[in-house]
Amino acid sequence: MDVWTKKFPLGFSFTDRGDRLSLWAMFDFFQEAATFHAEVLGVGKNDLDAKRQGWALSRMELEVLKRPHYNEEITVRTWPHGSEKLFAIRDYDIYAGDEPLVLARSNWLIWDIDNRRPLRIGPIAESLPANEGRDSLPADRRIVPALGEMPGLQACGSRKAAYSDVDSNGHVNNARYIQWIQDITEPAILENADKMHFVINYVAEIHPGETIDLFCGGGCYEGRKQDGTVSFRAKLEIV
Repeated sequence: MDVWTKKFPLGFSFTDRGDRLSLWAMFDFFQEAATFHAEVLGVGKNDLDAKRQGWALSRMELEVLKRPHYNEEITVRTWPHGSEKLFAIRDYDIYAGDEPLVLARSNWLIWDIDNRRPLRIGPIAESLPANEGRDSLPADRRIVPALGEMPGLQACGSRKAAYSDVDSNGHVNNARYIQWIQDITEPAILENADKMHFVINYVAEIHPGETIDLFCGGGCYEGRKQDGTVSFRAKLEIV
């Protein structure tokens, strides 16, 4: 199965107060799609656990062309797309009928579970379908942008990593970061937004009980641990 596909009506739990698919839910759908497809391809959680290895999402980029409404039938798809440097590339899209709604690309690392360090991606990537020429985002954007320092950000609150934030990898789940970002964004911005461009870099793990200080401004976001270590950087542009 080179491409994993699932079609279903958009449920109420995945919409925001504007009655449309939320940014967080896009990440949740893509995470689940990638997880199920990896299992089919023999590189899923159980396969890698046996080797004391795991997948770690490093970067993600989304082009949101249109947000579907509650109960609208959507199709979520994902496929591996080769590798670049240390990254395994995985693309995604969401459609309604023949209309593209969301296009996305992710960069993943394989890490050693015990020492929490990245491993060579080659042996894993070479075993997966390359899907050459099947690009969700343009081919020259295979590496999701690295976001550098973001001057001028203001303190926008803090979050303590609670039980419901943490997944079985022992750190805050990637989709939970997006919920935190949504919660410090002016509600009217997200409620009225239809077309968006969003990039996030996951820089350092957040473990249970850790407190993260959140900073924002001008569509830019940053999370910092109590020792000043950057945990994530993100940028949201309303098109």
